Amino acid sequence: MGDTPSADRFEWLTLETDEELLWGETPHRLSLYVSVAVGLPLCLLLVGIPLVISSYLDHTRTHYVVTNQAVYKKTGVFSRNVKRIEFDKVQNTSYQQTFIGSKFGYGTVEVATAGTGGVELLFRNVANPRTIQSIINEQSTDTGGDESTQEKQDVLEEILSELTAIRRTVSEDTEPTIGISDPSNGDTETIDESP
Repeated sequence: MGDTPSADRFEWLTLETDEELLWGETPHRLSLYVSVAVGLPLCLLLVGIPLVISSYLDHTRTHYVVTNQAVYKKTGVFSRNVKRIEFDKVQNTSYQQTFIGSKFGYGTVEVATAGTGGVELLFRNVANPRTIQSIINEQSTDTGGDESTQEKQDVLEEILSELTAIRRTVSEDTEPTIGISDPSNGDTETIDESP
């Protein structure tokens, strides 16, 4: 994957004390060429100029970062929007590559979180998307795996013990009885069948 990037390159990023930068990048430069190739012929009509400029600014102002604790996405041309997702919330990751992206080595990594029911963060047009997905999966497993599994197991055991206690209480309080009624006089006789 190469050298670990310097945090100085991402002036917007504030790392916690024990947080280490593992990977950081902008979208792949070849993904910008597609927008430029479409926008340049349209420049003759003056429609392509905003397309080319906005594609360039979006490309240079978008950053993706993976640390040992979270994933980050920074966007914004005139403003700054930073989204952070900690690894203990990451539920699933996947990556996609278009035909052109697979030929030139870039694609999109999707990060889904627990509770949202869908993709929460996209790393669009990043180089080596499979490698980025592997880094995220490795950190996600290292961060939340054992503790969250143990916590879930503890909660399930607690629920099971409470349900067992409720079942015992209910079975002790109710004794099986059979009611026999005599329709001629309206009386009901109860027969106790407890052992």
